[in-house]
Amino acid sequence: MTVTIGRRELLAALGGAAATWPLAAHGQQPAVPVIGYLHGQSPERLPHLMGAFRQRLNETGYIEGRNVAIQLRAAEGQIGRLPALAAELVDRRVDVIAATGGINSAVAAKMATTTIPIVFLSGDDPVKLGLVASFNRPGGNVTVVSPGSTVLGAKRLGLLHDLVPGAALIGHLVNPNSPDRDVQLRDAEEAARTLGWQIHVVYAGTERDIDAGFASLVRQKAGALLVSSDPFFDTRRDQIVALAAHHAIPTMYAQRPYVAAGGLMSYAPSFAEAYRQAGIYAARILKGAKPADLPVVQSSKFELVINMKTAKALGIEVPNSMQLLADEVIE
Repeated sequence: MTVTIGRRELLAALGGAAATWPLAAHGQQPAVPVIGYLHGQSPERLPHLMGAFRQRLNETGYIEGRNVAIQLRAAEGQIGRLPALAAELVDRRVDVIAATGGINSAVAAKMATTTIPIVFLSGDDPVKLGLVASFNRPGGNVTVVSPGSTVLGAKRLGLLHDLVPGAALIGHLVNPNSPDRDVQLRDAEEAARTLGWQIHVVYAGTERDIDAGFASLVRQKAGALLVSSDPFFDTRRDQIVALAAHHAIPTMYAQRPYVAAGGLMSYAPSFAEAYRQAGIYAARILKGAKPADLPVVQSSKFELVINMKTAKALGIEVPNSMQLLADEVIE
């Protein structure tokens, strides 16, 4: 039997089918991968670092808002918030977590999940901390990008000694809550002994502690100060720089932003380069690579930055040889 369909019926049937095509096509669209960006501080304070991370993502083909999404969780320097923020990212079922802004972010992320891939940045030894099995094969769901050791006390104190060789007592500002506190202390103490300096350790875990610590340095007549690498101190950067200027204490810092804010000098790994590498690793994981097979990347680039205006205010003459050695001289 032959069934005849009229022109109107045919157009109606085609129209109904066409209406379902976009829905079917939409259903076949792959889900946009999501990167959980966990930060111990506030990325807005160091926008160039997150910018470096995004730059490498873009260069590998992942454009935020187009084919990848980034879920940001920042502790704003309150380390105790990190476990809950990491748990939020796990509940969100992100595809990879980039744990940045300090070793505490990495610890929180690792405690929150054993399945979601994690790329974290740390200048500490990740093997000694138990975060990875080895440098060549990290194992598990974690791999590391290291901007270089944060234990640079010997180099930092050596440079500080070149500027203020007459100082007899050196202060060392340390966060007692830092997981690598003992390592940084030991490194600085050994370097101070080699240089013939006495070292006065000041512990500060709160804003009030920092004020009290500088008062202690003044009483002890410290001739210079070394500020440890620590996420909490980064959130109190302006306070520390202002106190060092007020009390005229030549100070060596662990990151460039302190010097840009008016601090005397810094010697530090290139964090921007490390964040770019973290972006590369995040992209590789989104494309199917396993963290266990991605070896720990260690940066060998370090930067010396000197603020000449601050040196002049302190009455310090920076040798030409040091100015030539510096990667950046801020006038």
